[in-house]
Amino acid sequence: MRENVSLAPFVTLRLGGKADYFAEAATVAELAEITISAHVRQENPTVLGWGSNVLPSDEGVPGLVVRNVTRGLTVDDEGGVVADSGIGLQDLFLQTVQRGWGGLEYAVGIPGSLGGALVSNAGAYRSSISEFITELEMVIDGERRWVPPAYMQFSYRDSILRQVPTPRAVVLQVRFRLPRTDPWQSFQEAREYQRQRISKQPPSPSAGSFFKNVTDQSVANSLPALPLALKEKGIVPAGFLIESVGMKGFRLGGVGWGKRHANFMLNLERGTARQVAELAEITKDKVFRAYGVALESEVLYLGRW
Repeated sequence: MRENVSLAPFVTLRLGGKADYFAEAATVAELAEITISAHVRQENPTVLGWGSNVLPSDEGVPGLVVRNVTRGLTVDDEGGVVADSGIGLQDLFLQTVQRGWGGLEYAVGIPGSLGGALVSNAGAYRSSISEFITELEMVIDGERRWVPPAYMQFSYRDSILRQVPTPRAVVLQVRFRLPRTDPWQSFQEAREYQRQRISKQPPSPSAGSFFKNVTDQSVANSLPALPLALKEKGIVPAGFLIESVGMKGFRLGGVGWGKRHANFMLNLERGTARQVAELAEITKDKVFRAYGVALESEVLYLGRW
């Protein structure tokens, strides 16, 4: 365990302050031991995977930050998968599809770990990580045990682990049941998803999609330029709203909204977490004034704000 460790190298936005204490867990046993020890002390450690979708404060993150670098994975002959929470989503897809099991094609190109994806029920292209989960091994209030998916209270880009106050709970491993697939077809589907991501998403450091999409039929109906398929479902992409109020590509200090994708907050030149938060608030205010919609952050704010 180390003290006063900068978190910027460990988050995809490449900014933020220091962790009071910092440790890495390379195995499930280590992650469980660190978590249980913290819970016994009535502490709630912050767990980082690949560091996407998080915004650590410039003032730092109090207490213990644990970087989860567990990578274990087993796949049986019937589509049963047990994966460590630190494994990357792309690695999870590649290692399962090579054995003939599908369902995770959308995960190619998502720069995050399985554990991080579970916190926000990450997904894309009408799919989400919670779909195929059958069980999770967790440490909850100092006790290591397996729980059903219902414990996580999954919903659109949300779970119990995003609630305030945050429960003392950490995901160690996940069991999936995946459907049989033709590997060649799955790779083709994943390749198309990756092509779309490359064409839309900027190369600069970012946290991924910053705001959640909006589900509101009346707002969707009021937008003539919204594609018909989205209008029929009552779904309004956050990027559409950001662009419509003139904020696409807008810059504040060293950060700014993407020019390719308006819902990507970018660290363009030595940006700060405070600048990110300020630009997000300015944008939320403009969207609310224009449409009466309160954008909700998909990115988690960590630390002292």
